[in-house]
Amino acid sequence: MNILALSDLHGINPRTIHQYLEENKIDLIIIAGDITHFGPPELARDILDDMAAHKIPVLAVPGNCDPHGIHAHIENSKALNIHAKTTNIKGISFCGLGGSNPTPFNTPLEFEEDEIYQILKDAIKDDITILITHAPPYGTRADKLPSGEHVGSKSIRRIIEEHQPKLNICGHIHEGRGEDRIGDTIIINPGETSKGEACLIEIDDGKINTKFIKLG
Repeated sequence: MNILALSDLHGINPRTIHQYLEENKIDLIIIAGDITHFGPPELARDILDDMAAHKIPVLAVPGNCDPHGIHAHIENSKALNIHAKTTNIKGISFCGLGGSNPTPFNTPLEFEEDEIYQILKDAIKDDITILITHAPPYGTRADKLPSGEHVGSKSIRRIIEEHQPKLNICGHIHEGRGEDRIGDTIIINPGETSKGEACLIEIDDGKINTKFIKLG
């Protein structure tokens, strides 16, 4: 399975994404939040439907900068809203969580750490292969600001430590683009797709290979 991991589109639907999808074999698109930049919520549906027009399945979670009404528009799009849900595609199990842990900016979709833990605990029914979260786990390259401060979610990290999915795809911290590990779990922050950043993830016979790319 070839997965194109995107995050932090912030309302921009770059032509370079569509060019990449036309020129490369992609089996699944994953969008790890901030589809819009504080709305409007219907823009999310337009962006997701535009990507789904390539006849490629799309899994998405909202980000903290997406408005409260975003869920209905993702649900009414041709993508699958995987927030607080699990699904299975070609034998690979996925679980998702949108929004983020509290920020200093009081953005629309924020959850307290105990809420994050409970939502994910309730959503995970069995072993999961890929955890999709907007917020990155605490204490990794993916949640590190230029100042050196880590601002990710401690509850997401706890869930990863307890369940050890093979992969966590996250976003939120634009400067946190890169790869890290928590135990056996690979942590991927594909970067800011509004600036053309993405990550190609290849899963072959249980082995995961990642390649950070620039679209266009």
